[in-house]
Amino acid sequence: MDRIVIGIAGGTASGKTTVAQKLFDAFGSDAVMLSHDYYYKPHDELTFEQRSKLNYDHPDSLDTALLIEHVRRLKDGNAIMHPTYDFAEYRRNSEWQRTQSARIIIVEGILIYTDATLCKLCDIKLFVDADADVRFIRRLSRDVNERGRSMQSVIDQYLGTVKPMHEQFVEPSKAKADLIIPQGGHNEIAISMIIDGIRKRLAATAE
Repeated sequence: MDRIVIGIAGGTASGKTTVAQKLFDAFGSDAVMLSHDYYYKPHDELTFEQRSKLNYDHPDSLDTALLIEHVRRLKDGNAIMHPTYDFAEYRRNSEWQRTQSARIIIVEGILIYTDATLCKLCDIKLFVDADADVRFIRRLSRDVNERGRSMQSVIDQYLGTVKPMHEQFVEPSKAKADLIIPQGGHNEIAISMIIDGIRKRLAATAE
């Protein structure tokens, strides 16, 4: 069985997860989804305060080699056990999650196109684009309401690492995308066209 790996990249709070979820929902049991966020490196040797000050927007903050191994295993039809992450505590959970393979493997994250091997594994590369001010407001709301962060800590992190790392790594990776989606998950026309294209590709590989 041929399997299709779909990469979905974009800046923080650009709407990547919304786009990924809509693709996942469209294909049901034929799809699985992995987030690069699951693969933040564990720092159990550090205190909470020390962990909170790390740069989580640099490629080195993630165990991308493990994600690559897992994508390859899924593409070969094998199940995986992947890590999970606690954003409130800035640490990897002790519980790992089992994920079965499927015909469509969705991989999303801000930095997935910065690694040449992972980028090459993606058969379809999407980049979700959104205005920087909109992304910051969304991130502020999300991190305060869902991840237990203070407003000042979100602002400090955004100015200290998120914005400069976006400019250094994320924005340049847009050039590697096959398709750029403006307005993220709100772009129903683009998402509908992508779903139709994937369905045609699945039908072609089934013949």
